[in-house]
Amino acid sequence: MIVHVDMDAFFASVEKKDDPALAGRCVIVGGISDRGVVSAASYEARKFGVRSAMPMYRARRLCPEGVFLSPRPRRYKEISRRIMDVLSGFSPLVEPVSIDEAYLDIAGCGRLLGDPKSIGAQIKQAVCRETGLTCSVGLASLKFLSKIASDLEKPDGLVVISMEQTADFIYRLPVQKVPGVGRVAGQKLERMGISTLGDVAGYDKAVLVRHLGSFGTRLHELAMGVDRSRVTPVRPVKSVSAEQTLAADTRDKNELKTHLLAHAEDVGRQLRRHRLRAKTVFIKIKHSDFTQVTRQAPLEQTGNCSAALYRTGADLLDAYRFEKPVRLVGLGASDLADEHTPVQQSLFAENGAVHEKWEKIDTAMDAIWEKYGARKIIRARAMDPSDPGGDNTSA
Repeated sequence: MIVHVDMDAFFASVEKKDDPALAGRCVIVGGISDRGVVSAASYEARKFGVRSAMPMYRARRLCPEGVFLSPRPRRYKEISRRIMDVLSGFSPLVEPVSIDEAYLDIAGCGRLLGDPKSIGAQIKQAVCRETGLTCSVGLASLKFLSKIASDLEKPDGLVVISMEQTADFIYRLPVQKVPGVGRVAGQKLERMGISTLGDVAGYDKAVLVRHLGSFGTRLHELAMGVDRSRVTPVRPVKSVSAEQTLAADTRDKNELKTHLLAHAEDVGRQLRRHRLRAKTVFIKIKHSDFTQVTRQAPLEQTGNCSAALYRTGADLLDAYRFEKPVRLVGLGASDLADEHTPVQQSLFAENGAVHEKWEKIDTAMDAIWEKYGARKIIRARAMDPSDPGGDNTSA
């Protein structure tokens, strides 16, 4: 059996746990400005129609009495690590898929922990005991079914799809609930007269592939009760990025570079924390009409130096010509490798010395952030002009 654990309204639940005065309130976490989006909404807020990824201005209209809070990523990551540690106590095969959900393969755990329903109940109790938060748990013999099961009785649910129930459950399952079936695929399936996986099973695989591409093969296999995906404990990080929706649309590249610098520091810090080096930098730009573009370029020297990430990102921005205002800007790093992987050094000693100097500065700033908290020291250019800086020290 495979277990899917999904925390209930995770960000909002953490905020309510840390502040008992929020109990029973409509808590909405996300970008505070009307241009932001909802990251999480408590179940009280969901009754008003508030959902994740919803524009914040709409959430305010739907739930004017809501408590609107900015996200606290460091706190959420801290709780997430504790949750994953708890799950590791039940099985060595734990696959985190996001900050608030994970799969476990509990094959062979029956003699020690009991039947599947008992194991699911023990997981829920252990997570609640460690964090004070509830989670929803789904158990099934197929990985994709365990994820669907965990969503059936939220919040604080526990659903087991037994081996005997699997075939009938698959036959009746609406295709919209299958992971990977989005709006476009859903419309194609609807035009084909397909509404359940039972309908899919009646189609020839070649027909599904013709309409849905490679996903047609997977969908046909799922309809036949075949899921080749396995619980994979280690998921290599492919890229690291940071982005921000601006308070107001802008054409000012200097303003955009200020945001790129803040993103470069964030990305560099993530790379250094995970002991990774990047070969490529990319920027993401979303215009006022929501059209989106990305540009990428290789770093002069593979690494995780924030200054080098910024310089490459700024060069990409300078080379990009745009007429429409920008509403969102982001920066990321890809083509990642372990920091112990041999790196081709610069032929020019001066460049290497400059790079080494900035790496030492990054290391010192990381130590200050770790000891005194986020943004206690920042580069002067990365300061928000509208924020006097509080007790921050600029560098």
